[in-house]
Amino acid sequence: MKTVTANQNNLKVLGVYAHPDDESFCVGGTLAKYAANGAETMIVSFTQGEAGQIHDSQVATRRTLGQTRASELEEACRLLGVRHVRCFDYGDGRLSNVPFEQLIAKVTRIIREFQPDIVLTFGEDGAYGHPDHIVIGAATDEAFHLAGNPAYLDCHFEEGLQPYTPSKLYHSYFPQQQGLLLEQMADWLQNMSDRFQGTPDYVRGLRVFTNSVSMLGYASDHVDIEWFAPGFHIVEQGESATDLYLILSGSVDVMVEDENGRLSSIAELTAGQFFGETGLAYDKPRNAHVVAKEGLSCMILSPQKEANFAGRGETAVLKFEATEVEEEVEMATITVDTADFVMDKVSAIAAHRTQCPIMPDMFPQDIWQGLFGKEYFVCQHSNDSSFMLA
Repeated sequence: MKTVTANQNNLKVLGVYAHPDDESFCVGGTLAKYAANGAETMIVSFTQGEAGQIHDSQVATRRTLGQTRASELEEACRLLGVRHVRCFDYGDGRLSNVPFEQLIAKVTRIIREFQPDIVLTFGEDGAYGHPDHIVIGAATDEAFHLAGNPAYLDCHFEEGLQPYTPSKLYHSYFPQQQGLLLEQMADWLQNMSDRFQGTPDYVRGLRVFTNSVSMLGYASDHVDIEWFAPGFHIVEQGESATDLYLILSGSVDVMVEDENGRLSSIAELTAGQFFGETGLAYDKPRNAHVVAKEGLSCMILSPQKEANFAGRGETAVLKFEATEVEEEVEMATITVDTADFVMDKVSAIAAHRTQCPIMPDMFPQDIWQGLFGKEYFVCQHSNDSSFMLA
């Protein structure tokens, strides 16, 4: 059951982002939480995302993608309880070519019209360096300060909008965390009574989703796609268990080797099935060989990027590059507990089917909670102590 705290009917929250789906990945849980508590929320996307990927050809074509993504934004915001949605068409991937003053003026106009107490946007890093994210975050920062300036009103507007200064400005923050999706998935898979068999839709959704959560820092897994020639030993019995594999195409033989080197086949796995979860779940060496039967492609989740000089076999000691992922959560000034609204966020992400064709039942709820149970922000400006995110 969702926990709804103090009534926030008088609170207004504005999120200003670059593309449809930014709102769901960045602040979906926070938006759902505040909307459920009575706040009036608004999301603005400055592009239709028409230069994005098309992960489902049944949903959109290149010509229709922008319009489709604008509709996906509407549906995602409905699921999050967002009351007002605007999707502009400034050109996906081309926001840096728009006169910066024009973007500032547009955001300023929105702030004066909606009069939010809290403004949410991207920070200087744009989450992962996307130029559109960086420029819209910078324009929103400028607009936040100019919206209350009467001189800016006189210079740029004819509608008679009055100056207005919001109380708070927050940047979405994405700390690089040490949690590994592969470990959570291994425990889940190992506890199943029957071996998991994913559908083609599941495989496609997981492939896209793992890249997204790794890129945004929700998990620190290294995600890779590899092709293996027939006969290649993907996993060797006795070596350390570090990776989780999902077969995308082809099949493998799972074989056990005795002390005399004789091999016995114990299973055949095909597309949509995982292997490698047993060693990960129990923190033990691999208990069998896994060999490609024909040309095989796999998605591989690893703790980090494999070293170029990695060895194989149970005596190998060098596998990964000597790098560590440090948690940076402490750099956030605000942590919002979104545990009660995780599935609202997941449903909103799933509404963006062209970009992330996942299903809310892709994982058990505890995995979703581990990924999305908290959202982080850095407070950039505060006019008073009221209207704090929490």
